[in-house]
Amino acid sequence: MGAHRDSFGTLDFLRNLPLFREFELSRLEAIAAATTEQRVAAGSALYHRGDPCDGMHIIVLGRVKLALLAPGGAEKVIEILGPGQSFGEAVMFIDKPYNLYAEALADSLLLHIQKDAILQAVQGNPDFARRMLNELSQRQCRLVADIEAYTLKNATERVTGYLLAALADHLSPGQPADVLLAASKSVLASRLNITREHFSRILHELSQAGLIWISGINIQVPDPAGLRERKS
Repeated sequence: MGAHRDSFGTLDFLRNLPLFREFELSRLEAIAAATTEQRVAAGSALYHRGDPCDGMHIIVLGRVKLALLAPGGAEKVIEILGPGQSFGEAVMFIDKPYNLYAEALADSLLLHIQKDAILQAVQGNPDFARRMLNELSQRQCRLVADIEAYTLKNATERVTGYLLAALADHLSPGQPADVLLAASKSVLASRLNITREHFSRILHELSQAGLIWISGINIQVPDPAGLRERKS
């Protein structure tokens, strides 16, 4: 892992994030001064469960998985995060060590913002505090939705739900749409709480039904409405 200061434009990047968009320049400069750039290779651990949390991370480029690791090496993927998303805030605010393991899924560029700078920004900017609470609340809602899926939905519903969620920003009525798998099948299967073999079998069944076309890590959905009906 490499870490160094603002070689790509930290201030401008932060300015364009919804979390910091309304900051006065002086406050934003204070945040940027407390920010370290981190370049990590695919497969590198960012931190382990039990490590002290001294700040929050924001992804500039790449992808990161957050997971629980069992003593025998098995893992349960909790989240897969991409550019513009942040992680580590929750345990930072309650002064606890990390409760998850974080690993780069691809060569990634991250920003690490020191805890003290975030706490000072929260104390001095009520709007920023509300935006931070909003982000943490949305994450909690996503985790509750995951628990609902694991307990109340079958595996096919979980897979089609994942594909439809990935399509959400690219849908045009009646038009095909593409999904680029965010991680390996084993990682996505863990995220959906099924085995890799079961995940592959469901994709094959959806392909056989003509609901998706698979080409490597790219999945085309020729009829999103039909996939949605299969989900229900």
